Amino acid sequence: MSAEKLWTVSTGEGIKVAVVDSGVRVTSSLKGRVLPGTDATGEAGGAEDDYDGHGTTMAELIAGSGHGGGLKGLAPGAEIVPIRTTTGKEPGKKLGDTPAAIRAAADSDARIINMSFGSDFMSQAERAAVKYAAGRGKLLFAGVGNDAQTKNFVGYPAAYPEVVGVSAADRSGKVAKFSEYGEYVDLAAPGLDIPRWCDETFRSYCDEGGGGTSAATAIASASAALVWSKHPDWTANQVLRVLIDTAGRDWPKDEPSDYLGYGLIRPARNVVKGEGEPGPADTDPITNEKTAGGGGGSDSGDSTSPTSTSPTSTPSRPDEGATSGGKETAAAEASNDGGSNLLWPVLGGLTAVVVIGGGVFAAMRARRRA
Repeated sequence: MSAEKLWTVSTGEGIKVAVVDSGVRVTSSLKGRVLPGTDATGEAGGAEDDYDGHGTTMAELIAGSGHGGGLKGLAPGAEIVPIRTTTGKEPGKKLGDTPAAIRAAADSDARIINMSFGSDFMSQAERAAVKYAAGRGKLLFAGVGNDAQTKNFVGYPAAYPEVVGVSAADRSGKVAKFSEYGEYVDLAAPGLDIPRWCDETFRSYCDEGGGGTSAATAIASASAALVWSKHPDWTANQVLRVLIDTAGRDWPKDEPSDYLGYGLIRPARNVVKGEGEPGPADTDPITNEKTAGGGGGSDSGDSTSPTSTSPTSTPSRPDEGATSGGKETAAAEASNDGGSNLLWPVLGGLTAVVVIGGGVFAAMRARRRA
């Protein structure tokens, strides 16, 4: 499942991905790939002023060209719409502009919304913004969180029914120890040993401790861009259904893992080999419910949920190798699609191969029907 084979068929061209994050700096790897965006923080600087390097790393993992020794993303033909929000890392800034950022992404030309961030609390405004975006036909991805070894609370926006929760795994396909787990894990993607911009100075990449469910989310978004670019007439539901159908797993599809969800994303199975059935355009592939706008969730109206709820703790981690919800590792043996090696972020011309896993639990999820 080499990148070169994928890119002979699809590079993500024609697909725009909104990166809701700390901003996106136009690095040499992103030159010509970043479109005008929105700064929802209300601070000086604009959407291309990245205050900690996180958003730029996510954008490069999605659409980086690799020029100038930078990261080469999985969908180098895609374009990035930067949406700057407050992720909690910006000194002296209070959270609260995320709903406006999600709505700005929904109102943009982007088909995919990447949200490599999370919180232990849900809010009425954020919930309504997510439903609004899904109602406009957007495909939303979010990381499930990196605190499995400490609290493993429910994470938002990943736990909202309209959002695809993405977990992280290591090179062998085993769930990362930090990757949160439970019923709101829908898919898994590479999330360890991935280079990142060290900080807001953009002087160098760091490779130690790189990754997380943030990186896994970016890779999932890029995978969707590859599929959608090949099938531009599909809806978000159809793209997601094919990603689920072609995900790598060795358990029944109707028994999703609390760690890996429906499996490890393998876009080449559709892009290169034509596997996966798109199914109905207006039906959520996870709930089997009719949706508005061809996106996830059951409607696009505002939510009447409480303004906020306290985080809900999850059950203790099951033993490795348990069946169904406790599945922590996907089959990693070689196969016709090249095995489970999935992404090839390039740093300075050196290719790093990574794989996938992981999960979280959301008491308020109620998305799966399996």
